[in-house]
Amino acid sequence: MSSFEADPEVGSTAEFLEGAPVALGGPRGFAVTRTLPNRQRRMVGAWCFLDAYGPHDLADADGMRVGPHPHTGLQTVTWLVGGEVLHRDSLGNRQEIRPGQLNLMTAGRGISHSEETPRSHSRVLHGVQLWVALPHAQRDMPPAFAHHADLPVVAEAGLSATVLMGTLAGATSPATTHTPLVGAEIRLTAEATLPINPDFEYAALALDGAATVDGATLKPGPLLYLGAGRDTLRLGTDAPARLLLLGGEPFEERLVMWWNFVARDHDEIVAMRADWADATPRFGSVHGYDGPPLPAPPMPITRLVPRGRVR
Repeated sequence: MSSFEADPEVGSTAEFLEGAPVALGGPRGFAVTRTLPNRQRRMVGAWCFLDAYGPHDLADADGMRVGPHPHTGLQTVTWLVGGEVLHRDSLGNRQEIRPGQLNLMTAGRGISHSEETPRSHSRVLHGVQLWVALPHAQRDMPPAFAHHADLPVVAEAGLSATVLMGTLAGATSPATTHTPLVGAEIRLTAEATLPINPDFEYAALALDGAATVDGATLKPGPLLYLGAGRDTLRLGTDAPARLLLLGGEPFEERLVMWWNFVARDHDEIVAMRADWADATPRFGSVHGYDGPPLPAPPMPITRLVPRGRVR
């Protein structure tokens, strides 16, 4: 982690959050880089999880294959730069997603789903999987799923930005949000200035190419945390680049995040794990996936402690 300004808690700051390699589905699973939650910082607004993957060449590989697994207390956000992913869930939805489209699944009190590269697919798979923590009032809401193939685009000199979630520069995504936040893919071709909300904290991830973000050089890999207090974001590049911009009102509730669950205390996690292991109706069943559901890992030997957005 490199720090450019000194205050990591509030105000305008800039720090690189290095990602950790993770294999989805086990040691030989699909490789991703996880930058949220991070050792230094657990959240950006209500964004509490960020896996980036690819570009993966699937010419001699199986691609993504993540069996049915549960979620609670969050929304999953799937965004692709290249390739396709097939989503199935316990509400009966079957949806293939492609670049430029958004899959948004709201777990609420409980849902299960699978994700896989479809049989007919492009050679390269490249994208991100994100979670948004639901606030206390909505965390036990009924589960839901939405697919948005038409999203608003902001055009400024030197850039175009597709708004995945929330509002950016006057353009609002149709996706349902439960806290003030924003997510956008920015295609950058030259120097540009983007208006942003000074009450939000922000972070940026390079998806393709390299860019400068308020003077910091950002390449694929780490997440650049920018803090709050800015009303504009200065961007630049020497060649076409693509960034993911995340932002939101700082999320002040303390959470327990364990495996695929977001909860408020240890005992809730124990109950969620037991419901999945016992195949209770809480998470339903995913039909059509050729393979078994993922087993929950063992509970840790110590009690899980609720934590805030900064460790």
